[in-house]
Amino acid sequence: QARLVESGGGLVQSGGSLRLSCEDRLSMLGSYSIAWFRQAPGRERERVSCISRDGRPIYGEIVNGRFTTSRDNAKDLVYLQMNSLKPEDTAVYFCAAGQRCYTDFGPEHFPSWGQGTQVTVSA
Repeated sequence: QARLVESGGGLVQSGGSLRLSCEDRLSMLGSYSIAWFRQAPGRERERVSCISRDGRPIYGEIVNGRFTTSRDNAKDLVYLQMNSLKPEDTAVYFCAAGQRCYTDFGPEHFPSWGQGTQVTVSA
């Protein structure tokens, strides 16, 4: 299984941007489809995006054109570029590895998870 680590979170003002990164400490990221999820206190985990091994992305409804996921298999990295951030985007963001995204990239398809990175968007 992958050993995932997220980075790039932080504090940003509303309307700002952040780019999150996900790496696999075992350097096998290219073998997996990688999904991003987020969870805010008191709320259910939400699906953000998933990118297949060959680079095809799908997005959850919450993205609404503001986020883009991409991957650089040569660097063993997957990115989540987040633009036009809103206070309601405040959450811990997790990347997760699995064999396929599937249509709905439900979390049950991703057995390996990182520890998460905090994103805080101020009003």
